[in-house]
Amino acid sequence: MQLGDYRIEIIPDTEFRLDGGAMFGIVPRVLWERVCPPDELNRVRLNMNCLFIETPDERILVETGIGEKWSEKETQMYGIYREKPFADSLLEITGCRPEDISIVINTHLHFDHAGGNTILNAGGKAIPQFPNARYFVSNLEFSHAQAPHERDRASYKPENWQPLIDPGQLELKPDCYEAVDGLFVEQVRGHSETMQTVKLTRGGKILFGFYDMIPTTHHLPPAWIMSYDLFPTETLEFKKRILPQAAAEDWLCLFYHDVDEPLCQLAEENGKIVAQPALALN
Repeated sequence: MQLGDYRIEIIPDTEFRLDGGAMFGIVPRVLWERVCPPDELNRVRLNMNCLFIETPDERILVETGIGEKWSEKETQMYGIYREKPFADSLLEITGCRPEDISIVINTHLHFDHAGGNTILNAGGKAIPQFPNARYFVSNLEFSHAQAPHERDRASYKPENWQPLIDPGQLELKPDCYEAVDGLFVEQVRGHSETMQTVKLTRGGKILFGFYDMIPTTHHLPPAWIMSYDLFPTETLEFKKRILPQAAAEDWLCLFYHDVDEPLCQLAEENGKIVAQPALALN
C-alpha cells in the first residue's frame, strides 16, 4: 500500500489474550462480550499489528510485538499463539529481513510493544533482533521504564531494551519529534504518562496510530477505556477530540491490538464514530 511516495504495510505479530474486564474497564461484561467473546478464563483475543514504513532512504518498523522470549508458563498465561516467528512474517509481507530495518520506533516499552526488540541467541542471551537499526524511545518513557512503580511494573521487561544500550543502538528522543519527513511521534497522556502516538502525513493523506490510547475498534465508544490506563479521564478527552477529526478528514487509522481490522477509516453514523474498511490507496 502506498501513502504518497512511502510504502506502508501491517505486520501482525501473533495473537495473545488479556483479561476482558481489564481491557474494557467500567463497561459491563454483558456489553463487551457481545463484540469480544471471552474464553473460559475471561480473556479476549488481541494481536499486535506492527507498522512498516519504507521511505526512499529508510525501512522503519513501529513497534515490534510481544517477542519470542517467553517461558511455557508465560505463554499459557497470556494465551500466546505463535504460528511463525515475527521475522518470517516481516519477510513474507515486506520482502525485508531483520537486518534490513534501519529504524525501530517504540511508542512505549510495555512488553507487548517492545518484546520483539530483542531475541535470544543460541546461548539464551537477549540480543537486538534488528542488528542494523536505530531504536527510538522517548527519554521520559525510558526513564520510567528503568524505575516503574507498582501500578505498571509488570508491563516492563528490561531484556527488551537493555541489550540495545551497549551496541549504541538505543536513541533517546524528546516527547514529540519527527522521525523522518512527515512521520511525527507525539506523547499523549492517558494510557500512561509517557506513551506516544504516531502520525504519518504523505501524499495528502494521513495515517494515525492510536496504539494503547484506543487499542481496538471496539474501544471507539468514549467510555470504553481500559482499566490499564493510568489517566482514564484524559484518555476520554483525547478520544472526544481526535475521533471526530479522524472521521471528518478521512484518516487511515491503525488500531494496534485489533484482531480483525487493524487498519480502517472512521465515519460518523447517528452521532457515533464507527469503523469502516479502509479504501485502497495507490
